[in-house]
Amino acid sequence: MSDASPAVRSLRAAVFAAVCVLLAAAAHGLATGEPPVPAADGAGFAVVFAVGWLLGGRERSLPGIGALTLGTQAGLHLAFGALRGRAMAAMPPIHHPGMPMAHPHPHAMSAHVLAALVASWCLRRGEAALWSLLRWAVAFVPGLAAWWRDAPAGPVRPAPGRMSPAVARPRRLLLRYAVSGRGPPAGLSYTP
Repeated sequence: MSDASPAVRSLRAAVFAAVCVLLAAAAHGLATGEPPVPAADGAGFAVVFAVGWLLGGRERSLPGIGALTLGTQAGLHLAFGALRGRAMAAMPPIHHPGMPMAHPHPHAMSAHVLAALVASWCLRRGEAALWSLLRWAVAFVPGLAAWWRDAPAGPVRPAPGRMSPAVARPRRLLLRYAVSGRGPPAGLSYTP
């Protein structure tokens, strides 16, 4: 399905951005010993949200989500590292004897990729659940199609008590074969 409304795109983009930024910030903190500065988290969220919103018009597959998540993780990792490098140059940390130095773990990249793949799988499950829910809701509550597809909600209804012929005619057609006139069924005799 395609043509998701801005509300659906925004919801999906916010979840994707939150997962990616939190995962990248946690991995960066584990690898370097210091979490990224909040401004870097905020900037990363804004960029990932914008990209997610642009790509959020249709349902994505697991390989698509995985590739986007891995690419986003790599980009955020580089951005957090560059911002940390600038901060270190402007204000070098003071190292006290006995305090461990932060060195990246040799398996940090493998763990980062594995975490991104697990997050991709979770995001895909959420994606499938969201689109399934939207399809179900639109099937049983037709007015939701306007919210989901960003389409007009239907004809404007006149004031209560008055019904325009354009609105009344389809209703009459729908009920034409469902309701018969008053009286006993035709063809049955009720005389004793």
